[in-house]
Amino acid sequence: MEREIISIKRKALRINLDESIYGTFAEIGAGQEVVRNFFQVGGASGTVAKAMSAYDMTFSDAIYGSESGRYVSESRLHKMIDHEFMLLRERLTDEKYSKKRFFAFSNTCTTLNYHKTNDPHGWMGVKFQMTPGGEPNEVIIHLRLKGTDSLYQQRVIGGIGTNLLFACYWFHDQINDFVDSLLDNLSTDQVEIDMIRMKGPAFDKVDNRLLALKLVRNGYTDGTIFGPDKEVYQPKDVLYKKHILCLRGRFRPVTKVNEDMMKCGLEYFKPITKDEENIVVLSEITLNNLSTEGAFDNKDFLDRADILCSLGHTVMISNCHKHDMLINYLDRCKPQNIGIILGILNIVELFNEKYYKNAAGELLHYFGEIFMRNVTMLVYPYQPEKNAKVITTKNLEVPEALSSLFHHLIKNGFLVDLQGYDENVLQVFSTQVIQMIKSGEPGWESMVPDTVADIVKENCLFDYPCEVQQN
Repeated sequence: MEREIISIKRKALRINLDESIYGTFAEIGAGQEVVRNFFQVGGASGTVAKAMSAYDMTFSDAIYGSESGRYVSESRLHKMIDHEFMLLRERLTDEKYSKKRFFAFSNTCTTLNYHKTNDPHGWMGVKFQMTPGGEPNEVIIHLRLKGTDSLYQQRVIGGIGTNLLFACYWFHDQINDFVDSLLDNLSTDQVEIDMIRMKGPAFDKVDNRLLALKLVRNGYTDGTIFGPDKEVYQPKDVLYKKHILCLRGRFRPVTKVNEDMMKCGLEYFKPITKDEENIVVLSEITLNNLSTEGAFDNKDFLDRADILCSLGHTVMISNCHKHDMLINYLDRCKPQNIGIILGILNIVELFNEKYYKNAAGELLHYFGEIFMRNVTMLVYPYQPEKNAKVITTKNLEVPEALSSLFHHLIKNGFLVDLQGYDENVLQVFSTQVIQMIKSGEPGWESMVPDTVADIVKENCLFDYPCEVQQN
């Protein structure tokens, strides 16, 4: 049954008319735009215990404690919702509150400044009970505000905040509807949501990595990130001012080729950056590489994610199927350097004239968009069959019309052949590995890292026939 989309005002009114929902709104940085919706529709006295905004940092620090970094941050948001929820429990103890389901809603946001030189964004969260006196649940989101008008952005904050609080009570057990509803009566032209995290008894079966995937699939953002601990993070918090080394692939499953590509990429990247502690290594999977004929298999996605996390990888899910789209996305995080690890076959595809009307002109523009941002493409070789010639940029044949551009990129260090690769793994192909896993054919274990083989067998991943293991 298709979900009914109701207006922001009707959502606020429905919350106000529910006598059990009662709590606090604390908003910093862009006006009290969320609670305004509840005051305007009427009946707010049954919902709002307190509404406040501590703009001055001294007042804010006195209430929530000092902040070592930015005030528009996840750290600040957690201090706000934890403090406000604690006060509700401490102060509202009379019998008349015994049937109330408490919530603490908070946001800390910055809208476009007068000179239009900042990056408007915000953190928003709710800590709430599903039953009176019950253990609290928590939902945190990060949003990036679009448009060129501060007042317009404030209204967007009000809308998405109301949608979030409504979803906590009406869609907590319908996670797809929960995420879909966050932009009810809004659009991706107005706001981007690039992180959502849930926890608590109402969400005990929720995997936040699936939420991250859904944000990208919904078009709410072009990329999300989760770490080796399987927790999702806001991309800019992870990547800001870092040296980013990104390996693009399907990782179905991680093979010794992937491992060797990463090793060779790091060996090149470390001396270039001279700042090993600030290198962030990403394993990036695009939606195209996650779908089969447009369909998504959540188990298949989690199989890949579990392996990558177990190997200590930071994983990025993106909708950036073209390299320039990925670079544009990463560039928003103000990185110092970007290294993209590619197989030589990716370069072959890039220089295939059949994809262009004016190959030389289009590629010149394409690479200009990429390499103006301190980017290096690190190219891993290819060997079509055993004992065949290993193909690198040195012997790759490209169309004559594109030869000058190709050699210009090599000469100026934009395309770099990776050195020190393991010739013994060049014949490992993921399609062959996955077929062997599914059929129970022995020998695939030698094509993947030992840890990967153990995980696949122990958890029956990628349709591995576990009965073979049991015999």
